[in-house]
Amino acid sequence: MKTILSSETMDIPDGVNIKVKAKVIEVEGPRGKLIRNFKHLNLDFHLIKDEETGKRKLRIEAWFGSRKTSAAIRTALSHVENLITGVTKGYRYKMRFVYAHFPINASITNGNKSIEIRNFLGEKKVRKVDMLEGVSIVRSEKVKDEIVLDGNDIEFVSRSAALINQKCHVKNKDIRKFLDGIYVSEKGRIAEEE
Repeated sequence: MKTILSSETMDIPDGVNIKVKAKVIEVEGPRGKLIRNFKHLNLDFHLIKDEETGKRKLRIEAWFGSRKTSAAIRTALSHVENLITGVTKGYRYKMRFVYAHFPINASITNGNKSIEIRNFLGEKKVRKVDMLEGVSIVRSEKVKDEIVLDGNDIEFVSRSAALINQKCHVKNKDIRKFLDGIYVSEKGRIAEEE
């Protein structure tokens, strides 16, 4: 079953500038600029102006789309919303060290761009994780054994957190008993906390 036209719109907040060119969306705000490519989606992106209020809006539409194409509209809108939140508020992920016996020792190197994890389960191996582009990592001042990842792009921040988490997997042990590792404890925005 194909729908003739399915479309959704979203408001663009003040202080955020959006450019659309051939399904490449560029969002610029107070915290910086993010670019995302939607060329793999069979959708139309339009910047429109609301006649009554005069506010700018982004409209995404699909002509003669199947159920999957129509579902992709909302997905694309959510991605753009994440870009807007990124350039206005920013994203912050907090991670905690969990250990039963051997204290995990982490040092942040390369100008808050990478982390070195030592003494995980008493191992001598040094685990080094580089952050993805635009992500900075700092130790939390208030909380012991906590690190904070900050950035504008939600994908890069969450993927950097996943890389740290995956570096500390317990091998050849019963993982129900050995719960050591570095886990995401909190996800939020930078602006709300400050």
